[in-house]
Amino acid sequence: MLLGLGVKNLALIEEADVSFTEGLNILTGETGAGKSIIIGSIGLALGAKASRDMIRQGEESASIQLVFSVDDEERRKALEELSVDPDEEGILIISKKITQARSISRVNDETVTTAKLRAVTGLLLDMHGQHEHQSLLHKQKHLEILDEYSRTETEKLKREAASCYHSYQQMERKLEGFSMDGESRRREEDFLKFEIGEIEGAGIRPGEEEELAGVCRRFSHSQKIIEALTEAYRASDGDALSRAIRQVEGVISYDGTLSGIADSLKDAESILSDLSRSISDYMETMDFSEEELRTAEKRLDVVRGLMAKYGGTEEAVLKSLEEKKARLSQLEHFEELAGEARIQFEEQKKRLTETCEALSRARKKAAAILERRIMEELLDLNFLHVDFKIEIRRLPRFTEAGFDEVEFLISTNPGSIPPRPLGEVASGGELSRIMLAIKTVLADTDKIPTLIFDEIDTGISGRTAQKVSERLSYIAKSHQVLCITHLPQIAAMADAHFEIKKTVEHGRTVTKIHQLNREEQIDELARLLGGAEITDTVRENAREMKRLAEITKEKQKAPAKN
Repeated sequence: MLLGLGVKNLALIEEADVSFTEGLNILTGETGAGKSIIIGSIGLALGAKASRDMIRQGEESASIQLVFSVDDEERRKALEELSVDPDEEGILIISKKITQARSISRVNDETVTTAKLRAVTGLLLDMHGQHEHQSLLHKQKHLEILDEYSRTETEKLKREAASCYHSYQQMERKLEGFSMDGESRRREEDFLKFEIGEIEGAGIRPGEEEELAGVCRRFSHSQKIIEALTEAYRASDGDALSRAIRQVEGVISYDGTLSGIADSLKDAESILSDLSRSISDYMETMDFSEEELRTAEKRLDVVRGLMAKYGGTEEAVLKSLEEKKARLSQLEHFEELAGEARIQFEEQKKRLTETCEALSRARKKAAAILERRIMEELLDLNFLHVDFKIEIRRLPRFTEAGFDEVEFLISTNPGSIPPRPLGEVASGGELSRIMLAIKTVLADTDKIPTLIFDEIDTGISGRTAQKVSERLSYIAKSHQVLCITHLPQIAAMADAHFEIKKTVEHGRTVTKIHQLNREEQIDELARLLGGAEITDTVRENAREMKRLAEITKEKQKAPAKN
């Protein structure tokens, strides 16, 4: 779960540190107090694009830090696959620093890309705001929701479908290779035979280009080589050294320690003698021939020409030769191989069809249950007259996810208007409630431990708000939930209640956040109920609302823990 949030120098926030708890964490505050900044800072840490305009005026940088506790073994393994390891206590820290030049994200002090950051945080936290509600307008999201709900029944089938689909695509591409007509095939055969003859006729071998280049360099600069070696041969003349040895040996009888010098002189004489013989032997082999140079240059041109045409190295040329032979063999047995490819393609298409049909049956079975459960939740969320349907249609093509297209349909006036796509019927407030209904149904199976709801109370009040609060509390039995709200019915359900407040300090506006104790919660509920003037009656109503909320929470049956 999300243990804490730290924000520094972001917009109106000078510095804020807050520790969250299990269950339902409620955030409230006056309009303009900075509630959106708090949720926005979490979004930034999760990978949303940051602007330098977000840095608090007068500061050089802003920073955000999220501290997570990871105690689930399956989630630890998923993080390990991303090369991310919580510490021995299961703590994982995600941070983001925003400067005038750029933004840097880190996971446990390791700089990460935005893609990796989103992959990591996707395992830990799910954020639902207006954008997420709007995602319900896209049919692809409906398929994701159905597959999430039916994961136990469909996950294996989805993997099989994806594997079959990739093999199907390979077979399809292979079959497309046999689509050419007879004339085109004959032209390609002739060209391949020419290229194969060209390469085989050259008899190229690995390392030949480098060897020939060395021969050409040596022949081209033979005069300079001879002059240099002649000078070296003269320098290795050992006559002077021989005289020195005789001179030193003549005085050893006067000082015995000179024998070491004499031995060193003899060693030097031996080295020079060997060197002189080596130079002499090399010079004897320096039989320069204009004809040999021209032959080597001509062969080098052939080798380099083939390398330029077929791959850049001798190995690439020889590999190209084998590929061309294989392609020629394929063309020579075209009809036979085309028939085999057609049979393989049809067999793979049949396997893919059978797998997709099994996946579709599993989805339809799950959809009937999900449809009923969402319908029940919508009725509990004060959709007084509603008809909700999940329609599964077959696409005219295969995809990695099968051949199903899923769409959620709804009618808020059943009997007069048939169910229609959500985008044609649902308002913004209704979309938020539909999403909440879906999250409530998925609460038993959703593996993401922390859920954030922003704008969940858009367009609702009264009885509907009470129902929404009960659903949030239900979800919080198995998940950590963070919710920003302005409705007292939702705030009363809080397991932990945080106030976001804007004040002026030293002539500067700052936003602060702190956790409320029970009496402070009552005062905040009274403010939400009564507005500017909080009377004793309003405060008593707030106290009663909190008491009834606690009774409601005690009666709720908790969904299964993840």
